[in-house]
Amino acid sequence: MRRTTIFIGSGSWETPGFGDSHPLAIPRVASVVRLCEALEWLPPEEFRQSPRATIAELERFHTPAYVAALAEADAAGIASVAARTRFGIGTRENPLFPGVFARAAAAVGGSLLAADLAVRGHLCFHPEGGTHHGRPDRASGFCYFNDPVFAVRRLLERGVDPVLYVDLDAHHGDGVQEAFRGDPRVHTVSIHERGRWPYTGAAADRGGGRSWNFPVPAGFGDGDLEFLMREAVLRIAARVAPAGIVVVCGTDGLAGDPLSGLALGNAALWDAVLALVATAPAAVVLGGGGYNPWTLARAWTGLWARLSGRPIPDTLPEAARRVLAGLACDLIDEDRIDPAWLTTLADAPRAGAVRAEVRDLVPDWEVVTT
Repeated sequence: MRRTTIFIGSGSWETPGFGDSHPLAIPRVASVVRLCEALEWLPPEEFRQSPRATIAELERFHTPAYVAALAEADAAGIASVAARTRFGIGTRENPLFPGVFARAAAAVGGSLLAADLAVRGHLCFHPEGGTHHGRPDRASGFCYFNDPVFAVRRLLERGVDPVLYVDLDAHHGDGVQEAFRGDPRVHTVSIHERGRWPYTGAAADRGGGRSWNFPVPAGFGDGDLEFLMREAVLRIAARVAPAGIVVVCGTDGLAGDPLSGLALGNAALWDAVLALVATAPAAVVLGGGGYNPWTLARAWTGLWARLSGRPIPDTLPEAARRVLAGLACDLIDEDRIDPAWLTTLADAPRAGAVRAEVRDLVPDWEVVTT
C-alpha cells in the first residue's frame, strides 16, 4: 500500500529573511508552495502546519545558553559581541533578522511532526527543514538549529531503530554526523562536493564507524549519482536495513546553482530520493541548501509530485509559469537563466559516463565489515 504523503510547512516561508545580500534571501519554500497551488497539487488534506518547537524541545539537543542567546538577540533586534563570538549569531554567515528564532523553531517543529507522522505510516516532505550544519552550541552555515537531528532523534524516541540518515546536499552534513558519532542506532551517509565548505567529510572519515562520506568532484552529474546510489548508497541501506530514514535533498547540487560546482539534473535527484524512502517503513524527506530560485522551485515541486504520485506535465500551465517568471536572484545574471527554468519542471536528462574519480569512491565490499 502506498503511504499517504504529507507536505509540512509554516507561515515563516512567506516572510523574507536573512537580509538583502545573503544567498538565502531568495524565495525558496514560498515559490514551491505557490507552484504546487498553481498546479492544484496541495489540497488541504495533504498539508500540515508546522508547529514551533518549544524551548524545552530545543534544549534536548541545543544548549540552554545558545537557545537563550538566539531568542534574546531576536527580541532585541541586535546581537551582542558575545552572541557573535560565542554563538555565531549576527555574523554575515548567520545574520540576525526579524523572526529568526520563530523561523528556526518552526523548522525543528516541522521535522518533529514529520517524524511523528512517518511512524504512523505517512511519507512526509518538509522542505523548510534540512538545516544540517547547526551545532549544539552555535549557529553554523546559515543554520541556527539542526532540525534533521531532531527528526532522527524523534524516530529513535518512537522506537524506530536503526535509523539511516542520507544527505544529498552539495555540502557535507557535518552537524548531523557529529551529533550521532558513537550512537550505534544511527548510520549517516553524505554525498557532497569535494573541497567545498565546510571542508569536512573526507572519504576516510567514518564518523566513529557508522558514517559513509562520498566527496564528489565538480561536474558530478546524473550518471555519477545513479552509479553511486546503485553501487554504494543502496548497498549501505541494504546492510543497515533501516526501520527509519531521514533524507536531506538540498538542490544546490543541481546544474546552475551559484554556490556549487555540481551538475545534476533534478530527475536524478528525484530518483535517488524515491529509491531511498523505499528502503525503510518510516521516511522523512527534508529540504536543505539551494541558491538558485528557479532550479530549487522546480526541483522541490517536482519532488512533491513524485512522492505523492502525481504526473509531471511536459510544459507548465500559465499560472505556474507566472510563479517562475516572478522569481529573481542577484547571484545569477539574466543571460544565465535557462529558458526551460521558466516553462518546465523536469530537467532534460544529463546522461554522461561515470568518471573514475566517482568509481574510486565505492568501497571494496569484500573487505568492508561495518
